Amino acid sequence: MKPKIFSIAVICLLFISCKKDKSIIVTTDEYHAAIDNVTQIMIHDIFSPPVASRIFVYPNIAAYEIMAQNSKTYVSLQNQLNGLDSIPKLDSNSGVNQPLAALVAHMELSKQLVFSEEIVDKFRDSLYQKWTDENEEEFEISKEYGLKVAERIKKWMGKDNYKETRTMSKFSVYADQAGRWQPTPPAYMDAVEPHWGEIRTLVLDSAAQFKPIPAFAFSLDKKSPFFKEVQEVYDISKEMVKKGDNSEEIKIAQFWDCNPYVSVSQGHMMFAKKKITPGAHWIGIVKIASKKSNADFAKTVFAYTKTSIGIFEGFISCWDEKFKSNVVRPETIINQNIDENWKPLLQTPPFPEYTSGHSVVSTCSAIVLTSVFGDNFSYADDTELQFGLPTRKYASFTDAAKEAAMSRLYGGIHYRAAIINGIAHGNIVGNFIVGKLKMIK
Repeated sequence: MKPKIFSIAVICLLFISCKKDKSIIVTTDEYHAAIDNVTQIMIHDIFSPPVASRIFVYPNIAAYEIMAQNSKTYVSLQNQLNGLDSIPKLDSNSGVNQPLAALVAHMELSKQLVFSEEIVDKFRDSLYQKWTDENEEEFEISKEYGLKVAERIKKWMGKDNYKETRTMSKFSVYADQAGRWQPTPPAYMDAVEPHWGEIRTLVLDSAAQFKPIPAFAFSLDKKSPFFKEVQEVYDISKEMVKKGDNSEEIKIAQFWDCNPYVSVSQGHMMFAKKKITPGAHWIGIVKIASKKSNADFAKTVFAYTKTSIGIFEGFISCWDEKFKSNVVRPETIINQNIDENWKPLLQTPPFPEYTSGHSVVSTCSAIVLTSVFGDNFSYADDTELQFGLPTRKYASFTDAAKEAAMSRLYGGIHYRAAIINGIAHGNIVGNFIVGKLKMIK
């Protein structure tokens, strides 16, 4: 019996040894889960749309840079993004598992960018334990490289002027300046991120490199272009009410609401109703497209990175215009001049009206996604299921972006010009990014 016991023990030891020598497989689902985890933290922490775009972009860039090292397919973003001149080089014989290092870098930078760090820690630690059990040596080597890259990206990130904008002055509001933005009900919040146009761009030369067509001049003359647009917002809302809650316009508006600042009043209490940001919705679409196309790990990271760059640049360019044109929201003008009891279907976000952020960012995202997955990429968008909204189907990213843009008119929070010119603005920014960035060999 002893020789038999000895043989079994040897077999077990060999099995354990082989298991430890086996390379760790990091799946696309694990990367998607890391992105989803960050999105849920953003909802919990209530980050503004511009700040959320920053939280998405830097961790993805770090992961992409690791995957681009020694790649036969992907090109590094070094010397392509403003200020990014180098990252630690990867020795092809180092034994680093690149997907693992990429996910380590992503999680480390994500933790640096959110408030609820403990949620990132919990997600990270579960993976760290799993990887340690599978192949501790490979995990430690890969982790070390991932953290080195994360530290390099962190230093570059720290020079984007974000910290400086945290201490800049609030946006000044003057009630006697007709046509200028005013805080809106129910919370009457201060304007969000008035200095976002001063954040360092990644691909654009500056926030003001591409400017949209100027907004219509403010006028209360009922025949003026501006007031005709005010009247249109009011008339469309009334028609929607007649159609009822099942109208297609209401469904579209609600699906693309994506307002993290919705305030709900109950008696003397007011609380926030948390939702994802517009950028987070498009990041969700990246996941849908990646899974539908069976994208491998490297392409998945590539898709998230390129799209998050487009979202980030779109917000900087749009916000620069918002606080320069400083256009009043429909709710303010309609309440003062048409119907004091009127409320928009969607709650008005706390920043100036022109141009429409959804229009700019959605159009820019659609152009970038088309460059990755191709035109006429049909898909079912279930991003809003967590908020009780049904799945919507689209024939292409462009069709989805057009619907997202028009949702702002149906929601009563934008004039048509901000949408049409916002789409044009997003087209210019998106095409510039796609044309300038070389990410595929």
